[in-house]
This record gives sequence, structure tokens and C-alpha cells, in this order.
Amino acid sequence: MQTLVIGDIHGCYDELQALLDKAGLTEGDAIVSVGDCVDRGPDTPAVLEFFQKTPNAFLIMGNHERKHVRAGRHEVKLAQSQKISRIQFGETYPDALAFMNTLPLYLDLPEALVVHGYFEAGFSLSQQRSTVLCGTMGGDKHLRTAYDRPWYELYDGEKPLLVGHHNYSGTDQPFVYRDRVFGLDTDCVTGKALTGLLLPSFRCISVPSRANHWAQVRKRYLEETRTSPKQTVAVVAWGDDDEKSLLHLIGEVEEKANSIMLELRSKPGFDDLSVRKQAKSFNAKVGNGAYAALLHLARLSQLNSTTARKVLKSPEVLSALLHKPDG
Repeated sequence: MQTLVIGDIHGCYDELQALLDKAGLTEGDAIVSVGDCVDRGPDTPAVLEFFQKTPNAFLIMGNHERKHVRAGRHEVKLAQSQKISRIQFGETYPDALAFMNTLPLYLDLPEALVVHGYFEAGFSLSQQRSTVLCGTMGGDKHLRTAYDRPWYELYDGEKPLLVGHHNYSGTDQPFVYRDRVFGLDTDCVTGKALTGLLLPSFRCISVPSRANHWAQVRKRYLEETRTSPKQTVAVVAWGDDDEKSLLHLIGEVEEKANSIMLELRSKPGFDDLSVRKQAKSFNAKVGNGAYAALLHLARLSQLNSTTARKVLKSPEVLSALLHKPDG
């Protein structure tokens, strides 16, 4: 059995298929993406669907998938590349968000460890910061501040480490450091190559990019933004009855949020967790969607009529939640 571990795909579906053809995988072989399979490229929805529906295909959460998930929780705002992906997904975007929310931060394979971003020396896998494994700007800043050498020079894990996130070689060739760290991002989306590594042989294969996709996608998006007629944003009218129903829902949500926090605090050690880890535990309880977003606001003592209306958008959504509050 072989496993093909693929660098950052970024919506380059045609190159993904070309790489799979070149790898010559057979039934029972596995496919692993190091993450950042979304954004910037021409066909993000097709790439994500491939990993959703293909047997033995696995996707790790990269910083781009994480940005979508966090924006879905109203924790951050989408960057330009994520906004374009949201347009590409259209009505399927909520399903895509739900899938991205399930992605793991790493895969521990028999021959190697696979993460998207980095690995901090001196800490076990279970002790790694999620921001480091995922390759966020916060994780990058932490490593640059804490160490005066590149993180990969300090890598002390038991197995070889396969990562994406950065094109460390600056070319269309993968980066290999002492046969211990393998950087598989070779900037396919900006015109270089899509690279994969076959396990257990550790043989690298690649296919050339067909274009500077990100430049083309961004140009088309900017042109459409400039030329499309400005839309008049309709003002949603909230009547007196709607406001009363909204206040009723806010009360329910606050009560539910308090109940969840009491349940979490009843577990030993919860109050000793960092704020971020407490939020992660809370999120595991509430999931996604408009009701979950209201619960997060209540947890942060930020839920009021104004913030609730921003989440709900319309009285129709409010009515739906009142009839199915756990939706």
C-alpha cells in the first residue's frame, strides 16, 4: 500500500488530477493533503469535494481552511481569497464550512507525521499549539520570537515530518532538510508546480502548474467587482413583534450558554485552561450555524439586540430559530 501526500493544492483541481494520474495509485492506496486545498485557485469547490467524497482521501486543516471556519463563527473576517471561494461555493458554502470544521490538525502515519504548518521542538505532539501546527500568523510569530533559528532546523520528532504552507525552496522543487523535514508546497497556484511525496518510498513526484491561477482569479474578481452595478442593500424592517421575539430568543440563548458553561466548569481542570482552549471546548458543544453564533456572543457577554440582528439577518431566520432553537 502506498500513500501520496500532496502539498498545497489551493483550488488547482486539474493539476491535482494530473498528479494522481502520474502517481499511478491503485485501489487501497491513500491520498493525503497537507491542507490549504482551498482559496486562490480556479476550482476550490471541486478540490474540496474530492476530499469529501473520495475513499481513502484525507485532508488536514491548513490556515486557509481554519480561516473559513473561524469566520463562520464570527471570530475573524474573511480575506479576499476566502471571499472569492465563498462566491465559488455559492449555496454549498455552509456544507463546505461544516466539512472544514471536522478537519484534523495532523495525521500520524506509520512512516511520517503530516502537519500543515510547523512543529515546535521540545514539545510532544499533544503539546503542540494548534496555531503552530496549522501555520497561522500567530504560530509563525511565536516561533520567530522564541527561536533564533528556522523551526525545521530544530525539529526533534521521532518520525520524518511532511509539511506544506511555505515554498521553502522558492522553486518548483520540494524542500528537504536532512531527510527529516519535507516541505511539499511548490506554489502550484502561482505558476510553479504541484508536488506529492509517495510513502513508504519517500519518492517525490510533481506536475507543472498550468498558469498563475491566483493572478487570473484575483484579476477576474476585481474586474467583476468594478463593473458590476452597485447593489442597493435592502433595509430589513423589524416590527415590534419581531423585537419582542428577539428579546425572547436572546433570553433563551443566554440561559443555554450559561447552562453549557456550568456543565463545562463542572469538569476538573476546565477553569485552568487558557481562554482559547475554553472557547474550543465550548465550540465542540455548540457546533456551527446562527444559533451557535448567538451562543458564542452570549458566552462573551456580547449578545444584545444589535449583535443578534447582525447574526440573524432577518425576522424570518429569527422565526425559524424560535421554532427550532437547537438548529
